[in-house]
Amino acid sequence: MLGPIEILVIAFPGNRFAGEILPALADLVDTDTISIIDGVFVRKDEDGTISYSEFEELGVNEDAMALTDVIEMINGLVSDEDVEELAADLENDSSAAILVFEHTWFKPLRDAIVSSGGVLVDTVRIPGAVVDEVLEALAEADADTD
Repeated sequence: MLGPIEILVIAFPGNRFAGEILPALADLVDTDTISIIDGVFVRKDEDGTISYSEFEELGVNEDAMALTDVIEMINGLVSDEDVEELAADLENDSSAAILVFEHTWFKPLRDAIVSSGGVLVDTVRIPGAVVDEVLEALAEADADTD
């Protein structure tokens, strides 16, 4: 049974992917924090046309090959429709890595919930930028009342 699954879209404006994220991703996989279970590399050309390929199809690109090394399974979880939707907001002349990962850190907690008779009803992911905006608005509202 899998843990919670998340899709992450990492954009590279101007197609500038130099691989600096690879050690951090590898560390997360090596420490069993996440398992990357699918991924595609997306390109949006100058006129907005979207194309994509699996990482192992990128050939001899050293950075793409290193990313392939941390992907544990390729399940085809990302559909053509998903790519179109997830890449729609990319700037023209840019690229992105779409990564599907499992929160493997959650599995022991999930097992404890189940064995105690509990049921996980829902999980909600709130982007950090949204939390920052809410905290900033609260701080401004608090300052206005002082």
